[in-house]
Amino acid sequence: MKKLMLPLVAFLLITGSAFTVWTAQDWKIADGYSVKFDGGDPSGEFTGLKGTISFDPSDLATSKFDATIDVASINTGNGMKNTHAKSEKWFDADKYPTIQFTSSAITKTATGFEAKGTLNMHGVQKEIVIPFTFENNVFKASFTVNRLDYNINTAEPNHGGSVFKVDLSVPVTK
Repeated sequence: MKKLMLPLVAFLLITGSAFTVWTAQDWKIADGYSVKFDGGDPSGEFTGLKGTISFDPSDLATSKFDATIDVASINTGNGMKNTHAKSEKWFDADKYPTIQFTSSAITKTATGFEAKGTLNMHGVQKEIVIPFTFENNVFKASFTVNRLDYNINTAEPNHGGSVFKVDLSVPVTK
């Protein structure tokens, strides 16, 4: 009987593990995050970050980011510039209240990771790749966005520069 039990238990363990589904760790965005942008003039930050983060460095296939920024949370340090940035001429916060990034794939790189996905801003969806690192429960990323690609103030293509550097530092908790 013992001779039959050992192969049966081994078979059940192997068969059962074949159907086990592993999912990435879910993280919550903690206070103290920053979403900064710099286009020379203007520059500033957004404070309205929300999202769903599922990330496991050892299981990137099930990892996913879905984050939104409240456009009305823009802060350039100047009240008139904030009003201008929210207006129809720039972000048009009434018509397009959020900026959203949804990842489609996350891969390992020599210096960290890359999140490939869709950036939805000002009614335009474009695929982008965001390089990032994850250390001590903090996601950090730096990338550029051309506002003209998203039809933002196309009437003045040279006003304030068209390419903005975006720097993210997002602490997370389990």
